[in-house]
Amino acid sequence: MANKYEEMWKRLDLDLTAHEGLLTVLGKFYNDIYLDQKGRPKGMEYLDFVMGEIHGLRIREITEAKASGKKVFGTFCVFVPEEIILAADAIAIGLCSGAEVGNEYAERYLPRNTCALIKSFFGFSLARLCPFTNSCDLVIGETTCDGKKKAYEIFNDFTPTYVMEVPHTKGPAAKELFRYEVERFKDKVEQVTGNRITGDRLLSAIRLVNRRRRALKRLNAIRAADPAPISGRDALLINQVAFYDDPERFTKNIERLCDELEERTARHEGVAPEATKRILMSGCPMAVPNWKLPYVVEGSGAVIVGEESCVGQRNTRDLVDEDVHDMNDMLDAITDRYMGINCAVFTPNESRLRDIEQMANILKADGVIHYSLQFCQPYAIESAKIEQGLEKAGIPFLRLETGYSMEDVEPLKTRVEAFLEMI
Repeated sequence: MANKYEEMWKRLDLDLTAHEGLLTVLGKFYNDIYLDQKGRPKGMEYLDFVMGEIHGLRIREITEAKASGKKVFGTFCVFVPEEIILAADAIAIGLCSGAEVGNEYAERYLPRNTCALIKSFFGFSLARLCPFTNSCDLVIGETTCDGKKKAYEIFNDFTPTYVMEVPHTKGPAAKELFRYEVERFKDKVEQVTGNRITGDRLLSAIRLVNRRRRALKRLNAIRAADPAPISGRDALLINQVAFYDDPERFTKNIERLCDELEERTARHEGVAPEATKRILMSGCPMAVPNWKLPYVVEGSGAVIVGEESCVGQRNTRDLVDEDVHDMNDMLDAITDRYMGINCAVFTPNESRLRDIEQMANILKADGVIHYSLQFCQPYAIESAKIEQGLEKAGIPFLRLETGYSMEDVEPLKTRVEAFLEMI
C-alpha cells in the first residue's frame, strides 16, 4: 500500500516513516484479532477490504471529493448530527482516536492522567499519522465531558475546530438549548460549504442515515439467536466502520450481511457452540483500533452479543422522525432523536440503566461487562449505579477500567475468566 498511496500521504503531510510503521503494526494486530477467527460470515470480507484500505482507497475518495469542491467534516461523537453535514453535500468522517499513539506529543499539552481517547486524537494529529484529520475542512467537537471541551480549545490551534454545546440534563430547557445548537450547527455547515440546506436535501439525508441505522438495528436483533451467528469482534468492527465508510455503500453491504446471518440462524449455525456464555458489553465507545477487550472476552470462551455503547446500540437505537413537512419540523425531529442518546454525561441517567437491562434480556445475556477508559470520570463513576441496578435485576456484572496499552491483557483475562466461571 505504501508505494500506491505514498504521494497522496505526502500531500497530506503525514510522517511517512512513522505512518508505515503504524500500518504494519495494525495489520498484524488485525490479522491476530480478526482474520484468525473461525467460521466468520462471508460478508465480513467487505469489512476486511475496507479496513485494509482505510488509509488508502477511502482517503483517495475523500481527496477526490475535495478536489471536486466538497467539504469534509471530522467528528468524534455521535451527538454531531450527520444528517446536516450530508444535506449540505459534504462528507462526515470519524477521526482517529482508538490507539496509544503519539503520547509524547499529546502530553506536551495535556496532563498525563487525561483519558486515552482524548490523548489519542491529539497524538494521531500531532504525530502526523491521521489522514482523516488532515483531510478535514473543519473538526466538530462537543461538550460531552470536561476533558474534551477544554482539549478542543487547544486542538483548535492545530486544526480548525467548532464545538457544539451538549446539555447535561434532559429537561425542557436543555432540549431548547440543544435545538438552538442544532440550528447553529446548520448555519455553520452552510457557511463552510457555501451550500444552502433545503428541506428536500435534509429529508433525503435523514432517510439515508436512518436506513443505515435500520441495517445496524437489524444486525443487533439477529444477535439474539443462540448460537450467535457473528462474533462480538466482528459486530464491533461493523459499527466502527459505519463512521468511516460511504453511508450508502456501507448500508447495502450490511443489508447483504444481515441476509447471510439470517440464513445462518435458520440453519442453527453460529460462531460458537450453543450455550456459550453470552456477554453484553457496556460503557465507553471503542474507536478503531480499540479491539483489546472484545479479544480478551471472546478469547476467554465467551461470545459478545451486544454493545451498549456509542459505537453500538446508543448510535443506532433511535431514528429521526421522517414524517416531517418543513425545516423547523426536521430540526425538531433531529433534536428529539439526538437528545434520546443516553450518554453518561447526563444526570440523572436512569434511562441508561433501563437500556442495559432491556438489552441484556432481549439478547439473552448471561452477564454484563462494563468498560470504562482510565480517567473517563462520567462512565467510571456511573458504573457504580449501573452495578447496583443490575444486582437488583439479578444480572451478573463486572467493572473493568483500562486504557489502550496491551500491557494489562493478562490481568484483564484473569478477571474475565473468573467472571465467566462465576456466572
